[in-house]
Amino acid sequence: MNTEQNHNPTNTPDLGATLGVLLLRIWLAMRAIVAGIEKYAGTIVSDKAVVIDGAVNSYGLTGASTTKVYGLAHYHGVPAALMEKFAAEPLLMGPALKLYDVILGPSLILLGVALLVGFATRFTLFAMGLLYASLTFGLILINENSGVAWLGIHIMIVALMLVYSRYNKFEITGRWKI
Repeated sequence: MNTEQNHNPTNTPDLGATLGVLLLRIWLAMRAIVAGIEKYAGTIVSDKAVVIDGAVNSYGLTGASTTKVYGLAHYHGVPAALMEKFAAEPLLMGPALKLYDVILGPSLILLGVALLVGFATRFTLFAMGLLYASLTFGLILINENSGVAWLGIHIMIVALMLVYSRYNKFEITGRWKI
Protein backbone atom coordinates (compact mmCIF):
# COMPACT_ATOMS: atom_id res chain seq x y z
CA MET A 1 0.00 0.00 0.00
CA ASN A 2 1.27 3.46 -0.90
CA THR A 3 1.76 5.61 2.20
CA GLU A 4 1.62 8.84 0.18
CA GLN A 5 -2.09 8.27 -0.47
CA ASN A 6 -2.82 8.23 3.29
CA HIS A 7 -0.59 11.21 4.10
CA ASN A 8 -2.09 14.70 4.06
CA PRO A 9 0.55 17.34 3.28
CA THR A 10 0.28 20.52 5.35
CA ASN A 11 -0.57 22.65 2.34
CA THR A 12 -3.61 20.52 1.45
CA PRO A 13 -6.76 21.64 3.27
CA ASP A 14 -8.31 19.11 5.62
CA LEU A 15 -12.10 19.49 5.42
CA GLY A 16 -12.68 17.97 8.86
CA ALA A 17 -10.20 20.31 10.54
CA THR A 18 -11.57 23.30 8.60
CA LEU A 19 -15.15 22.54 9.67
CA GLY A 20 -14.04 21.84 13.24
CA VAL A 21 -12.28 25.21 13.47
CA LEU A 22 -15.35 26.89 11.99
CA LEU A 23 -17.56 25.29 14.66
CA LEU A 24 -15.20 26.40 17.42
CA ARG A 25 -15.16 29.90 16.00
CA ILE A 26 -18.96 30.06 15.81
CA TRP A 27 -19.31 28.73 19.38
CA LEU A 28 -16.77 31.15 20.84
CA ALA A 29 -18.34 34.05 18.95
CA MET A 30 -21.87 33.20 20.09
CA ARG A 31 -20.68 32.76 23.66
CA ALA A 32 -19.02 36.18 23.70
CA ILE A 33 -21.86 38.00 21.90
CA VAL A 34 -24.61 36.59 24.10
CA ALA A 35 -22.57 37.12 27.29
CA GLY A 36 -22.06 40.74 26.21
CA ILE A 37 -25.74 41.26 25.40
CA GLU A 38 -26.75 39.75 28.75
CA LYS A 39 -24.84 42.59 30.43
CA TYR A 40 -27.70 44.82 29.22
CA ALA A 41 -30.47 42.61 30.69
CA GLY A 42 -32.79 43.74 33.45
CA THR A 43 -36.25 43.05 34.79
CA ILE A 44 -39.38 45.10 34.97
CA VAL A 45 -41.90 44.31 37.69
CA SER A 46 -45.53 45.07 37.01
CA ASP A 47 -48.72 44.50 38.95
CA LYS A 48 -51.64 42.94 37.14
CA ALA A 49 -55.13 42.37 38.41
CA VAL A 50 -55.80 38.77 39.39
CA VAL A 51 -58.32 37.07 37.11
CA ILE A 52 -60.82 34.71 38.77
CA ASP A 53 -63.06 32.56 36.58
CA GLY A 54 -62.15 34.60 33.53
CA ALA A 55 -62.99 37.98 35.03
CA VAL A 56 -60.96 40.55 36.90
CA ASN A 57 -61.54 40.07 40.62
CA SER A 58 -63.66 42.60 42.48
CA TYR A 59 -61.43 42.55 45.57
CA GLY A 60 -58.61 44.58 44.04
CA LEU A 61 -56.15 41.67 44.21
CA THR A 62 -53.03 42.07 42.13
CA GLY A 63 -50.16 39.79 41.28
CA ALA A 64 -46.64 40.91 40.52
CA SER A 65 -45.03 39.66 37.34
CA THR A 66 -41.51 40.18 36.11
CA THR A 67 -40.43 40.55 32.52
CA LYS A 68 -36.87 40.34 31.22
CA VAL A 69 -35.91 43.36 29.12
CA TYR A 70 -32.76 44.69 27.49
CA GLY A 71 -31.60 48.28 27.43
CA LEU A 72 -28.76 50.67 28.12
CA ALA A 73 -30.36 51.62 31.44
CA HIS A 74 -29.95 48.03 32.69
CA TYR A 75 -26.24 47.72 31.84
CA HIS A 76 -23.93 46.23 34.47
CA GLY A 77 -20.62 44.92 33.15
CA VAL A 78 -19.94 43.38 36.53
CA PRO A 79 -23.01 42.13 38.43
CA ALA A 80 -23.80 44.14 41.59
CA ALA A 81 -23.16 41.20 43.94
CA LEU A 82 -19.72 40.61 42.45
CA MET A 83 -18.96 44.33 42.33
CA GLU A 84 -19.26 44.48 46.13
CA LYS A 85 -16.86 41.55 46.50
CA PHE A 86 -14.39 43.07 44.05
CA ALA A 87 -14.60 46.48 45.75
CA ALA A 88 -13.54 44.84 49.02
CA GLU A 89 -10.52 43.21 47.35
CA PRO A 90 -7.34 45.24 47.97
CA LEU A 91 -5.58 43.99 44.82
CA LEU A 92 -8.21 45.57 42.58
CA MET A 93 -7.99 49.35 42.21
CA GLY A 94 -11.33 51.17 42.34
CA PRO A 95 -10.89 53.22 39.15
CA ALA A 96 -9.72 50.16 37.21
CA LEU A 97 -12.75 48.21 38.44
CA LYS A 98 -15.10 50.99 37.32
CA LEU A 99 -13.43 51.10 33.90
CA TYR A 100 -13.69 47.32 33.61
CA ASP A 101 -17.38 47.53 34.51
CA VAL A 102 -17.91 49.97 31.63
CA ILE A 103 -15.96 48.15 28.89
CA LEU A 104 -16.68 44.47 29.64
CA GLY A 105 -20.02 44.14 27.81
CA PRO A 106 -19.04 46.09 24.69
CA SER A 107 -15.69 44.25 24.57
CA LEU A 108 -17.40 40.86 24.61
CA ILE A 109 -19.80 41.90 21.85
CA LEU A 110 -17.07 43.46 19.71
CA LEU A 111 -14.73 40.47 20.02
CA GLY A 112 -17.60 38.05 19.36
CA VAL A 113 -18.69 39.85 16.20
CA ALA A 114 -15.09 40.14 14.95
CA LEU A 115 -14.59 36.42 15.51
CA LEU A 116 -17.90 35.49 13.89
CA VAL A 117 -17.15 37.37 10.67
CA GLY A 118 -13.52 36.29 10.69
CA PHE A 119 -11.81 39.63 11.14
CA ALA A 120 -8.13 39.17 12.14
CA THR A 121 -9.08 35.86 13.73
CA ARG A 122 -5.79 35.11 15.46
CA PHE A 123 -5.53 38.55 17.03
CA THR A 124 -9.21 38.46 17.98
CA LEU A 125 -8.73 35.05 19.61
CA PHE A 126 -5.68 36.28 21.49
CA ALA A 127 -7.59 39.35 22.73
CA MET A 128 -10.49 37.10 23.77
CA GLY A 129 -8.07 34.85 25.65
CA LEU A 130 -6.63 37.89 27.44
CA LEU A 131 -10.14 39.02 28.38
CA TYR A 132 -10.97 35.58 29.78
CA ALA A 133 -7.65 35.55 31.65
CA SER A 134 -8.50 38.91 33.22
CA LEU A 135 -11.92 37.60 34.25
CA THR A 136 -10.17 34.57 35.74
CA PHE A 137 -7.86 36.83 37.77
CA GLY A 138 -10.85 38.55 39.35
CA LEU A 139 -12.64 35.32 40.14
CA ILE A 140 -9.50 33.85 41.72
CA LEU A 141 -9.31 36.86 44.05
CA ILE A 142 -12.86 36.39 45.31
CA ASN A 143 -12.53 32.59 45.48
CA GLU A 144 -15.15 31.75 42.81
CA ASN A 145 -13.54 28.44 41.84
CA SER A 146 -16.36 27.14 39.64
CA GLY A 147 -16.18 30.30 37.51
CA VAL A 148 -12.41 29.92 37.31
CA ALA A 149 -12.86 26.37 36.00
CA TRP A 150 -15.40 27.48 33.37
CA LEU A 151 -13.12 30.27 32.19
CA GLY A 152 -10.22 27.79 32.08
CA ILE A 153 -12.25 25.69 29.65
CA HIS A 154 -12.92 28.79 27.53
CA ILE A 155 -9.20 29.60 27.45
CA MET A 156 -8.41 26.01 26.42
CA ILE A 157 -10.86 26.30 23.52
CA VAL A 158 -9.30 29.62 22.47
CA ALA A 159 -5.82 28.06 22.66
CA LEU A 160 -6.97 25.04 20.64
CA MET A 161 -8.45 27.34 18.04
CA LEU A 162 -5.16 29.27 17.86
CA VAL A 163 -3.17 26.05 17.39
CA TYR A 164 -5.44 24.97 14.54
CA SER A 165 -5.83 28.45 13.02
CA ARG A 166 -4.08 27.31 9.84
CA TYR A 167 -7.31 25.45 9.04
CA ASN A 168 -9.38 28.62 9.40
CA LYS A 169 -10.29 29.09 5.74
CA PHE A 170 -13.47 31.18 6.14
CA GLU A 171 -12.39 34.63 7.28
CA ILE A 172 -12.59 38.06 5.73
CA THR A 173 -8.91 38.81 6.42
CA GLY A 174 -7.80 35.35 5.26
CA ARG A 175 -5.84 36.67 2.31
CA TRP A 176 -3.45 38.55 4.58
CA LYS A 177 -3.47 35.99 7.43
CA ILE A 178 -3.32 38.56 10.19
